[in-house]
Amino acid sequence: MAAAERRAFAHKINRTVASEVRKQVSRERSGSPHSSRRGGSSLGVPLTEVVEPLDFEDVLLSRPPDAEPGPLRDLVEFPCDDLELQRQPRECRTTEPGIPEDGKLDPQARAAVEMYTEDWVIVCRRYQHLSAAYSPITTETQRERQKGLARQVFEQDTSGDERSGPEDSDDSRRCSGSPEDTPRSSGASGIFDLRNLAADSLLPSLLERAAPEDVDRRNEAQRRQNRPRALLTLYPAPDEDEAVERCSHPEPPREHFGQRILVKCLSLKFEIEIEPIFGILALYDAREKKKISENFYFDLNSDSMKGLLRAHGTHPAISTLARSAIFSVTYPSPDIFLVIKLEKVLQQGDISECCEPYMVMKEVDTAKNKEKLEKLRLAAEQFCTRLGRYRMPFAWTAVHLANIVSSAGQPDRDSDSEGERRPAWTDRRRRGPQDRASSGDDACSFSGFRPATLTVTNFFKQEAERLSDEDLFKFLADMRRPSSLLRRLRPVTAQLKIDISPAPENPHFCLSPELLHVKPYPDPRGRPTKEILEFPAREVYAPHTCYRNLLYVYPHSLNFSSRQGSVRNLTVRVQYMAGEDPSQALPVIFGKSSCSEFTREAFTPVVYHNKSPEFYEEFKLCLPACVTENHHLLFTFYHVSCQPRPGTALETPVGFTWIPLLQHGRLRTGPFCLPVSVDQPPPSYSVLTPDVALPGMRWVDGHKGVFSVELMAASSVHPQDPHLDRFFTLVHVLEEGVFPFRLKDAVLSEGTVEQELRASLSALRLASPEPLVAFSHHVLDKLVRLVVRPPVISGQMVNLGRGAFEAMAHVVSLVHRSLEAVQDARGHCPLLAAYVYYAFRLPGAEPSLPGGAPPVTVQAATLARGSGRPASLYLARSKSVSSSNPDLAVAPGSVDDEVSRILANKGVDRSHSWVNSAYAPGGTKAVLRRAPPYCGADPRQLLHEELALQWVVSSSAVREAVLQHAWFFFQLMVKSMALHLLLGQRLDTPRKLRFPGRFLDDITALVGSVGMEVITRVHKDAELAERLNASLAFFLSDLLSLADRGFVFNLVRAHYKQVTTRLHSTPNPTVLLTLRMDFTRILCSHEHYVTLNLPCCPLSPPASPSPSVSSTTSQSSTFSSQAPDPKVTSMFELSGPFRQQHFLAGLLLTELALALEPEAEGASLLHKKAISAVHSLLCSHDTDPRYAEAPVKARVAELYLPLLSLARDTLPRLHDFVEGPGQRSRLASLLDSDTEGEGDIGGTINPSVAMAIAGGPLAPGSRTSISQGPPTASRSGCPLSAESSRTLLACALWVLKNAEPALLQRWAADLALPQLGRLLDLLYLCLAAFEYKGKKAFERINSLTFKKSLDMKARLEEAILGTIGARQEMVRRSRERSPFGNQENVRWRKSITHWKQTSDRVDKTKDEMEHEALVDGNLATEASLVVLDTLEIIVQTVMLSEARESVLGAVLKVVLYSLGSAQSALFLQHGLATQRALVSKFPELLFEEDTELCADLCLRLLRHCGSRVSAVRTHASASLYLLMRQNFEIGHNFARVKMQVTMSLSSLVGTTQNFSEEHLRRSLKTILTYAEEDVGLRDSTFAEQVQDLMFNLHMILTDTVKMKEHQEDPEMLIDLMYRIARGYQGSPDLRLTWLQNMAGKHAELGNHAEAAQCMVHAAALVAEYLALLEDSRHLPVGCVSFQNISSNVLEESAVSDDVLSPDEEGFCSGKHFTELGLVGLLEQAAAYFTMGGLYEAVNEVYKNLIPILEAHRDYKKLAAVHGKLQEAFTKIMHQSSGWERVFGTYFRVGFYGARFGDLDEQEFVYKEPSITKLAEISHRLEEFYTERFGDDVVEIIKDSNPVDKSKLDPQKGSPDPIPQGSSGHPLAGRSGKPRI
Repeated sequence: MAAAERRAFAHKINRTVASEVRKQVSRERSGSPHSSRRGGSSLGVPLTEVVEPLDFEDVLLSRPPDAEPGPLRDLVEFPCDDLELQRQPRECRTTEPGIPEDGKLDPQARAAVEMYTEDWVIVCRRYQHLSAAYSPITTETQRERQKGLARQVFEQDTSGDERSGPEDSDDSRRCSGSPEDTPRSSGASGIFDLRNLAADSLLPSLLERAAPEDVDRRNEAQRRQNRPRALLTLYPAPDEDEAVERCSHPEPPREHFGQRILVKCLSLKFEIEIEPIFGILALYDAREKKKISENFYFDLNSDSMKGLLRAHGTHPAISTLARSAIFSVTYPSPDIFLVIKLEKVLQQGDISECCEPYMVMKEVDTAKNKEKLEKLRLAAEQFCTRLGRYRMPFAWTAVHLANIVSSAGQPDRDSDSEGERRPAWTDRRRRGPQDRASSGDDACSFSGFRPATLTVTNFFKQEAERLSDEDLFKFLADMRRPSSLLRRLRPVTAQLKIDISPAPENPHFCLSPELLHVKPYPDPRGRPTKEILEFPAREVYAPHTCYRNLLYVYPHSLNFSSRQGSVRNLTVRVQYMAGEDPSQALPVIFGKSSCSEFTREAFTPVVYHNKSPEFYEEFKLCLPACVTENHHLLFTFYHVSCQPRPGTALETPVGFTWIPLLQHGRLRTGPFCLPVSVDQPPPSYSVLTPDVALPGMRWVDGHKGVFSVELMAASSVHPQDPHLDRFFTLVHVLEEGVFPFRLKDAVLSEGTVEQELRASLSALRLASPEPLVAFSHHVLDKLVRLVVRPPVISGQMVNLGRGAFEAMAHVVSLVHRSLEAVQDARGHCPLLAAYVYYAFRLPGAEPSLPGGAPPVTVQAATLARGSGRPASLYLARSKSVSSSNPDLAVAPGSVDDEVSRILANKGVDRSHSWVNSAYAPGGTKAVLRRAPPYCGADPRQLLHEELALQWVVSSSAVREAVLQHAWFFFQLMVKSMALHLLLGQRLDTPRKLRFPGRFLDDITALVGSVGMEVITRVHKDAELAERLNASLAFFLSDLLSLADRGFVFNLVRAHYKQVTTRLHSTPNPTVLLTLRMDFTRILCSHEHYVTLNLPCCPLSPPASPSPSVSSTTSQSSTFSSQAPDPKVTSMFELSGPFRQQHFLAGLLLTELALALEPEAEGASLLHKKAISAVHSLLCSHDTDPRYAEAPVKARVAELYLPLLSLARDTLPRLHDFVEGPGQRSRLASLLDSDTEGEGDIGGTINPSVAMAIAGGPLAPGSRTSISQGPPTASRSGCPLSAESSRTLLACALWVLKNAEPALLQRWAADLALPQLGRLLDLLYLCLAAFEYKGKKAFERINSLTFKKSLDMKARLEEAILGTIGARQEMVRRSRERSPFGNQENVRWRKSITHWKQTSDRVDKTKDEMEHEALVDGNLATEASLVVLDTLEIIVQTVMLSEARESVLGAVLKVVLYSLGSAQSALFLQHGLATQRALVSKFPELLFEEDTELCADLCLRLLRHCGSRVSAVRTHASASLYLLMRQNFEIGHNFARVKMQVTMSLSSLVGTTQNFSEEHLRRSLKTILTYAEEDVGLRDSTFAEQVQDLMFNLHMILTDTVKMKEHQEDPEMLIDLMYRIARGYQGSPDLRLTWLQNMAGKHAELGNHAEAAQCMVHAAALVAEYLALLEDSRHLPVGCVSFQNISSNVLEESAVSDDVLSPDEEGFCSGKHFTELGLVGLLEQAAAYFTMGGLYEAVNEVYKNLIPILEAHRDYKKLAAVHGKLQEAFTKIMHQSSGWERVFGTYFRVGFYGARFGDLDEQEFVYKEPSITKLAEISHRLEEFYTERFGDDVVEIIKDSNPVDKSKLDPQKGSPDPIPQGSSGHPLAGRSGKPRI
């Protein structure tokens, strides 16, 4: 009867939703509920098209910010201090700036000084750091936010810690009762035990009768306590590979350094000390044959030795006393040597003579050689006095650096791993070059070795003929050979101690190469360390950042062999002359060691008696700031007389030559071979070169070049590149306006200069890369200046815009190419990025702010409100926009009128507007400004306008260059626009008036053409397309902060349209879609993304006539009496209004919707990208402090409401997280099925019926129930990977958590039944996806991702049972596709694992695993609580509707699933509270309808009653008690609950391994206590009934203990289960449960025949009771029908009717006691028989099954059955001939000995697998009982004689196994010790 009613009710529901079905089917031809969105008109605009956005600025004007309350006000508009201008002082490494004093500067030097002293000008977006682009959510930041999480308590984690105590002695004694004992036998002691137990604490308010609303309110308040604010903080961080929006501000340009080595010279000691010795250190690269550092001069002489030179020395400058130096090496290589040269004071004799004493004399012989030493000292003293200013070469040695570095070991070497995603370009610059250089065995690093102290003992004497660098390199190459020639030479013995170590980060007391003090320099009196300038072995591409102007002079050789006279001891004097007068020698030559800092002259060392000396000297000069035509280097050659002769001068000049330093305005450097004049040069010689043969002059060797010298400049002033020099010179000429001007050989007039300038612009591309990069800032600045301030020549303005733009494109290309190795992930050159961000400024716009405002000197000068500056300053910048500004094409005055009218009409109160202000135009304090900021005497262009124009009209070659580096030009434009707004006080101007129309037209054209390039190049040059796409997106994102936002949105829309058009024709749309998704993601990463979506404006309902989803579903809204609210519906759908108003969110979710469409191409990649984009955004909202408050977060969540519909509709293709054999079958679409559980075993609507209703040819997508078998091909599409599915579910939960509950309630009320069913399915899946895995799972990496293969029983159940089964929601239809989709070799597919971060690294520390378990526990808890909150909302929604029963049933199923999965104690308390509230409000759910839910609930509650966590037990006991009480109150007994609880306990006991009886007993006691204290039911029999039930349960538990004891002994365990089942003969439900438990256990052990017999008994039991209920001819008549299979079946015959009535409430009520149940049991029995090889019995089983199937006309099943019968008979035929079918081998086993307890003298027959030998079972039993009783206690009796018990050792136990033959007496055998 009940069933009939239910069916009628179901029909009623179905009639309500028939239209829904019809609509679904017609709309869903390809299946999934949103598949029609591509083209359907139901949404107004198809998803593939972009709706027209609202006019953002107009919407804001129409909606004053005051309209929003409190915190929401900030969401309405960008903050007024959004943009600010910061001046960041340029970092100066030295304590003094190091720029030349304010003397006369040449234009080049002046430009350099300006550039190197200007502050950085940074346009800062104050809130940019809050966007996902700049504050990425990474695993590290997540971990930081996860600190302080509370630890959740989980049952599975506590099992190891809180082992339950040992059972009390009564229990253990009763465990081994006699085999005849039934479970009823020990009742009295059980009662006694239960009464004496302590109960758990009671829930205080449980017994009060409160109104349901109050209970709900209280539950909700408790649920809301201590919840984590950010759900996604608990979820793994978004995938970094997808983070296309990731940005970082470039590092400011810094001086370039390589790896730095600190060398300290500690001491120099010779065997004899007779004279001062001076040292020179430098680095040489033997492979490159290049000196790679300047010289470092050191003096380690004792004071007495220094005293010898007193006559020549001035007071030494402290900078020349340095003994330690820091060398920089950009390209480390194993061929680098530290070369140490020693010099001494010049003396008579060649080098060999001078070295002799040092080589011969030893310190130990000092006394012996006293006289010789004295003599030598005296001579040395004389030479020092006379020749102290001259040096001579002495000795040298070299240290091979690679040996030091490697032998010192590198324990902490910095590996050059790129830990950060994009290291700063300076760091990369430091590492970059050597990364390329040091591949293979050359790898070498000088950065992290252990410091080493060296003692160098062997020096080689210098050889007069081999002093040049070429010779040195030969020596160095030789040194690396094993048989070095040098080793054969006699060394000069000495001891030089030096320390070599990596230089510290910020060393103290350091001097730069210019001798400036490097910070920190604590005390100017400290002995300094010198930084030694590097001459890199190869090009280094780095811009100059500080003023440096050094000149190095290297005399190489001199050939005076043809010079007559006494010219042998030759030295060269070098002077820097500012004129020709000797007094004009400038003190610019750096001193060496222990001398003055700068000198006016310097000499080369003298090689004794050599007319053609070679030199190794290096002179370092500081170039003056203004080098003129007269400046020159003068070289004077002297003969030095070493012996004092009367009348002979000490030095005799023997030649002169010179080098003019400037030639055509260029510094002269490089090698020279100069003629030498014998005579003093004549006047005015300095402007000519010595190559000019002046009349009357005598020259050495007939004016041939005899003096070889090289000049090298290290200058950040002189580019030393002809093309750059020419360009700079011309620009400076134009700036100065001095004509005519000489350039090389031509004289330039005003007429020709323009042509020259254009030529030099186009020649810039020919400049060599190193100087071009070094001077890139200068070049770009000059080019910008030419664009912004076109030069005026002869009164005419010359427009060089095009030429400058082309030059800029080429310069940028060259710089990019040079620095290719150090580009960041987006292909940007860090040097150029740093230029735009820091160095680029609008020329002439500083330093004072325009408009009469005082100059801003604040470091971070905000040009808006804030920073505590007087408001009047801002008000003073009036909004009047002058009509003389050519940028604004409006009539005079009209702008002001219009602006004030707009502002006045709208009543907008902007704090910085001048409405009603004294500062308004014409106000009392108005500032008179007629000229706009950029209109001065000279005409100006605006850079961004000119760039846009030139780009649009550029020729193809230039355009190609610009496109390659589009990002640079976009960023330049954006910064120019921002500076234009900030410096021109235009930020208060309405956005629509900020930029002129023609500029916006250019931008539109530009964006269109660049967008087109992206689309057309995507297949030709994917990398460029990707970069262009990102650059364009970032550009538009930047424009949103500056320009009219509606205009930008329209640009975005136009770009989308372009892409969509191309999508139809492109062969591989996935690539384009990927780019579009990246484009959208970058746009959405804007820091004001939420504001840009207009979150505070109400959605306007969709305008007819295009019907929206809401209007078409109005008739099918299930729960609201009136039609659904279109506003609410359109908020939850991607409707036209939603996408129009929330434009960016609409784009993002549309991308997601299109990617999730079943027929989407390249789906898995697109799924991942789209879901990752949403996930990343939600994460950034979670961490954004602006959205921390709940009402604000709720507004933000409104932007993502359609995500819920999307996730719900994608449900069929989400990964199925429901693990294991069944247990998690999800809800069927029970809300729209009228055949619930009947007729069709699947329990779902018959597709043909649905089709008949809908009138269409396809199965409706709305029926995609989770348990409905494999989805049809048309609908399935590409399944989502586990990772994508989990992330999508996490995003959906985020929306559910943060959205306004009232809004969700209104939405739920408008949902049609099938949609609501899918929503519940979604919640169900969320519970499964985020279920806690347990700490152990974190230790077993693979278990998280890959499911274990199902055991035999589970596979059987899956194959047979479908969705039938009493509390067995445990079996679901197996889905045909694998859980991971159809992917082979799933183990190696990275995208599959949804725990990627656990699998990547196996070697996690214990702490990390603990932390992961902690986070996972919190995530599981929070996800489940969000699901619970949502279920509560749904319950409140449907309370009054007529369809509530079916919905509430589904809700309860989700609640039950949540209670059944691994949950934390915290969640279980709330979950059980919700369950109690549900049951109290809707008791009919459990007690009037189907018993399934009641059975499930009882099982769950009992399981939790046995929890080890007391809080969980407390709540579970309370729930169970209330369940009984409610059942009792309905019908004055609670037979149903009583029956279900008893069955559940039996089932638990039979199936659960780690079950704690002790804790369950406490819960039983707690329930007893409730019953005793319940005042309301004192007068009824309720308490008595509860007591009976509790004692009954207690006795079942006692059996459990016995079972536990025999857990390891399967035979005894099965025997015990058999006895328990027999004990329940009067209780069919329980007996059936135990029979199933036994079958399960047998199957587990592989005893398939026995399992089949259990199933036959179960089927017989069911048949018996069905026969009592109704007399159907097709059913078996009872157990008699089965006696052919086994005669024991007759045990199942029903007891007489007076003992048991089948109609009694609660009995035989499980689903097994139905025809369907009987079919399932028979099928299972047949399957087990087949596996056991008993094919004859299969036939007998099917004899009973076939009539039932025939009666139901289930031909499909009949076909299958007959097929199986055919297989069985075939096998019997084939196998009747021999050994193929071997059944078990049987052994009789007897037990003897008191130790066996009640088994003593008992005998059993053991069945073992076929062909088991006696020895095998002997060994097994011996091993088992030895383990149980101990080694020496068990003895196996191995003979077959009768056992004489008196002869056995009473302390031992003896099993006696005997094989049973087939000799006619199978059980005749000996009694004995266990004997097999």
